Amino acid sequence: MNTRPQKVKGKERFPFSLLCLTLGAFAIGMTEFVIMGLLPNVAQDLGVTIPQAGQLITSYAIGVAVGAPVLTILTHKVPQKKLLCLLMIIFIVGNALSVIAPNYGFLIAARIGTAFAHGTFLGVGSLMAARLVRPEKRAGAVSLVLSGLTVANIIGVPFGTFIGQQLGWRASFAAIVIMGLISLVGIIRFIPVMRQDQHTSIAQEIRSLVNPQVLLMLLTGAFACASLFAVFTYITPLLMDISGFTEASITWILVLFGIGVTIGNIVGGRLADWKLMPSLIVNFGVLAVILAVLTFALQSKALAIITVFVWGVAAFGMMPGLQVRIMNLASEAPLLATTSTHSVLNLGNASGAFFGGVVITYMGLHNLPWVSAVIALAGMAGAIGSLALERRLNSAGKPQVKLGSSA
Repeated sequence: MNTRPQKVKGKERFPFSLLCLTLGAFAIGMTEFVIMGLLPNVAQDLGVTIPQAGQLITSYAIGVAVGAPVLTILTHKVPQKKLLCLLMIIFIVGNALSVIAPNYGFLIAARIGTAFAHGTFLGVGSLMAARLVRPEKRAGAVSLVLSGLTVANIIGVPFGTFIGQQLGWRASFAAIVIMGLISLVGIIRFIPVMRQDQHTSIAQEIRSLVNPQVLLMLLTGAFACASLFAVFTYITPLLMDISGFTEASITWILVLFGIGVTIGNIVGGRLADWKLMPSLIVNFGVLAVILAVLTFALQSKALAIITVFVWGVAAFGMMPGLQVRIMNLASEAPLLATTSTHSVLNLGNASGAFFGGVVITYMGLHNLPWVSAVIALAGMAGAIGSLALERRLNSAGKPQVKLGSSA
């Protein structure tokens, strides 16, 4: 079946096939984060320390950062539906190897191999989602797919942690394998074969990636994730040491944060479909204000809960817009740029967590939110700079955005 985006009918605004991609994203989000709740179990079973078990998280992030561009380059000539299937098979095999891992080193290798599919699947899935709907619904379709990651944090991670605690940590990865198989069957059955009018070369993909506008938006996305993880990594001590919450209360507050994240992802997609760049710029500004407010709201339990929820909405409201913006800017050869987005975002995650630790060491825990607000302002400056550069190039007769409007 050959499908072109301009032929998608109005009643197919959000076709069922998008849910197959969302399920794949859900499984990916679960395999990335579920290990956090199972570190003691894994450490005890494999005879390693908690810090050593923590490297299972770091190794996955490295696998995502390296794997997305490398795998994209190696598979750039593979048709997108076949590529999605190949990536999901890699994901399934990687998690299956985690189930049977006999030792710590084997599990590290399995995690890295699994992570190689992460960024490329989400990048290709976002491109496919954008082609499955009408042009004016592209950001909403992308946000629906990426919502799988956010829902994984609300439902998948607690569910996977519960399974692992009751049946052993290997059972959690077995459950992820089952979800991967369901997603693979759905992709094979429901994702149409979409004709690509032309195949881009590696040189074209690299040129699109090193486009100054694309690089600027990748940096902007890194600032967005850094501002998030600078605080989120240390949210438990913030809520316990400053707000006075008990450890048992943190789980429910994080669930509330996850609900905010999901709402933000959906609302952000709609706003990006309406006014892409203005919504991104305003979102960064709102995020900076909320983080600054959090500095004071942490002194009150009620205000802390409300602010954490609103922070979740704002923090992820920009993600669909960032993805679509990069797809638009790299429209002639978007695959490498789109998949590299997830590499850069993971580097932003790691940088934010590291920088947050530096702030705590030298400035104190209570200063973390407002410093994170400054990082968000740096992201807003990047978005403003991108829009200004685009307008300057357009006024000079060199339009940069071909698949969407920044207005």
